[in-house]
Amino acid sequence: MAGSHQIVSVYLNEADRWERRPLHLEILKFLQKTGCAGGTVLRGLAGFTGGVTLPSAGSKGKLPVVLQFIDVPEKVAEILPTLEKMAGKRLITVQPIEVLSPHS
Repeated sequence: MAGSHQIVSVYLNEADRWERRPLHLEILKFLQKTGCAGGTVLRGLAGFTGGVTLPSAGSKGKLPVVLQFIDVPEKVAEILPTLEKMAGKRLITVQPIEVLSPHS
């Protein structure tokens, strides 16, 4: 897995849904089905988007989450159309990265 890859970040919150199920978990399932190298969901303590404040840690079910995955550019390009459909208007970023050590 060492070499040039891309990291994709999707900015969501816990309340986001896809077909009545948590969006972040549904995206992870989709990534796994596509054979993606791996994905992680990170939970935030607080945040804001476009001037709209996201609740802080005291608010249940609406904390910000960031879903990230890394793969080769060709795989990312294959995944992005469905990911954009699932994420709707949520922010998605793609950045080039260099992987130094292979996944074991």
